[in-house]
Amino acid sequence: MPGFREVQYYLAGLWLLIRLDPRGFRYLDMSERGVNRSFWAMLWCLPPMGISWLWWRQAFLRSMPPEADVDFAFYFRLGLVEVANWFVPLIFAGLLLLAFRMGERFAPVVVSINWLGVPLSYINGLLLALVFFLPGSVGLVSLLLLAFMLAQVFVLARILRMICHGHALMTGALTLVLLVPSMILSEYLQHFLGIYPV
Repeated sequence: MPGFREVQYYLAGLWLLIRLDPRGFRYLDMSERGVNRSFWAMLWCLPPMGISWLWWRQAFLRSMPPEADVDFAFYFRLGLVEVANWFVPLIFAGLLLLAFRMGERFAPVVVSINWLGVPLSYINGLLLALVFFLPGSVGLVSLLLLAFMLAQVFVLARILRMICHGHALMTGALTLVLLVPSMILSEYLQHFLGIYPV
């Protein structure tokens, strides 16, 4: 598993790409080994993921009778949703790139998106933690989450623009493919698995 310093190195590369500086690619390992290692980002995201699961548990129990509780199966299903949200958009992105004969850009997309998930998960977890510690901040957190979502789209588009060498149509298509299916899939799976607050 990559250590903290290695993750910092990757994030420094992403920051350069967000600033449209091509030197950022030098910080990211685009080899087959680098692609495989980038999936360790999922483990790095476990702490903030745990916060979001606790928040979801709280929202779920509020919609249930007072005596209701959740068990291990509830968290297992949440884990399934997380895994699906991590892999399915990448699969769609790969299919899109293959369809347009840009398969060589799949590795940079996977590496960038996986490591970008680390800071985004921690920011999201921090915002949700505010709801726990400051119950009266729900309205403020909702606004911050909206701003965070818009910033996420902006950051993702900037990185993809660098990967696609400024190709606006492909940048837009990849941004949509990486964001929209995840939103739809999350809600569908949560309903299907019975973990969506009524």
